[in-house]
Amino acid sequence: MTADHTALIALTMLQGVGDVLARALLQYFGTAEEVFTSHRRILEKIPGIGEYTARRIDEGKNDALKRAEKEVAFIGKKNLRVYAITENDYPKRLRECQDAPVVFYYKGKADLNAKKIISIVGTRRATDYGRMLTERLVRELAEVYPDLVVVSGLAYGIDVCSHRSALKNGLPTVGVLAHGLDRIYPAGHRHTAAEMLEQGGLLTDFPSETNPDRENFLKRNRLIAGLADATIVVESAERGGALVTADIACSYGRDVYTFPGRTTDECSAGCNRMVQTNKAGLITSGQDLIRALCWDTEATGPSVEGQLRLKLERPDHPIVKILADEGEMQINELAMAIDLPVYQVTPMLFELELAGHVTALPGGIYKLTD
Repeated sequence: MTADHTALIALTMLQGVGDVLARALLQYFGTAEEVFTSHRRILEKIPGIGEYTARRIDEGKNDALKRAEKEVAFIGKKNLRVYAITENDYPKRLRECQDAPVVFYYKGKADLNAKKIISIVGTRRATDYGRMLTERLVRELAEVYPDLVVVSGLAYGIDVCSHRSALKNGLPTVGVLAHGLDRIYPAGHRHTAAEMLEQGGLLTDFPSETNPDRENFLKRNRLIAGLADATIVVESAERGGALVTADIACSYGRDVYTFPGRTTDECSAGCNRMVQTNKAGLITSGQDLIRALCWDTEATGPSVEGQLRLKLERPDHPIVKILADEGEMQINELAMAIDLPVYQVTPMLFELELAGHVTALPGGIYKLTD
């Protein structure tokens, strides 16, 4: 842990500073430490801050740093890993999201930058039909992609069913928590969580001593959506957290899929509505999902994506050309410009960034490296 890690954690503990504003501060100052050493009058001049927020930041600095030091001690004691958005190992899919956390805490073995990651969510009141669909989907995907990572929220119903199905089929699975890593909620899922640490992992952007309050579950849904190539809703009523996750995934430009259900089934009402309103693609099997994501074309030769990847080290890569002409572009605009889905463009941008050709900006915006 570095001093800037402590400052980054403290930044998340400042009253009035959310994920978007925290990233803006980092972009302006360069490091989190600079935020805490800057004068209030400098803060007031930053777009989006103003006098009131600058005063709250200035008055809360010392308390936030003390709380961060306490959290660093907890991280060391529990041997947790801290992912910081300022570092290269931060999950590339999540980095594209405008409201991605500045830091989050992780324990486990799953690769958060794995080639293929999906999120599976659904109602807490899962039916036998929903559990059957979840188990079959995971089994069919595991047969083709043994390194696929399954992400969910460790909640009752479809969430825990997806985790347990992944464990049963040898897939790494990651649980995104709505509280700190000093506890497991619900308590009845502790055994499953322990297994996941050996075959997947647990992560959260909430510090220790954070309770699983209602609003935290809605906030953690953005991580479930942001970590994955696609979100699959198995069962959901007309309203529920799974639909919130699906909406967030759509806002990120990620694919959303769902299973249909009988029109009289309450737990399928939300899924049927998403298909009806074109918010989700309809699937009935793992093979449907594979085809929808174009994963079935990867081993058949020169796909468009494959051809573009071969050009990553060349100055005439289409993404480089577009950015040279347009300046800065959001990832969704880039995807449309080269006629590929966002989940295929994301790893290209990540590799171009590592090669030093492009630079990522807040909000999923990219430009050529100066």
